[in-house]
Amino acid sequence: MRVVIADDAVLLREGLVRLIEENGHTVVAAVGDGPSLVEAIKEHRPDVSIVDVRMPPSHTDEGLRASVEARAAVPGTPILVLSQYVEVSYADDLLADRRGAVGYLLKDRVSLVADFLDGLRRVAEGGTVLDPEVVGQLLVRRRRDDPLRSLTPREREVLGLMAEGMSNTAIARKMVVTEGAVEKHVRNIFTKLNLHQDEEQHRRVLAVLAYLQT
Repeated sequence: MRVVIADDAVLLREGLVRLIEENGHTVVAAVGDGPSLVEAIKEHRPDVSIVDVRMPPSHTDEGLRASVEARAAVPGTPILVLSQYVEVSYADDLLADRRGAVGYLLKDRVSLVADFLDGLRRVAEGGTVLDPEVVGQLLVRRRRDDPLRSLTPREREVLGLMAEGMSNTAIARKMVVTEGAVEKHVRNIFTKLNLHQDEEQHRRVLAVLAYLQT
């Protein structure tokens, strides 16, 4: 993969560069502020970008705002936010175009390098990978008119695990059920959300986005 990294903490940025390159990928740009991120994505059209939330000058939400701007300039460019903080408003904006290829992981909760690299790959391939805490804070913002109201509690649980980026096999292990049972729940979710027959990955992304944006 060709990767852009945006983080103002030099040690962390260089550590990510080494991690990415040691695992066979190429870092095409490593920057420390929002405008540089936007320009790097425009110039290099990377397979995925890793972005911190808080960068200069105000150290509030520059990374997320720059990510939204970059996806407007290069539609669908994959973004994996890697931060200590959950900024809900711009996370919503990042998900709003319904294109998928978005991840949001919390630095303190990434315990295995292999899991991080797997999440990065899935975002690059168009998937959605979100930390459970991010999912929880996004769901607090639910509107009263909930399009997911027809889902059963079990289907909502499956959809929540899909939002975390889990495969059907992983969901089955987590819920201690058969993979066939999970597949049935997923089919029911697609039907109830009116997601017609299409590429499986695309329907998963749309279902997750519907879940997060209500």
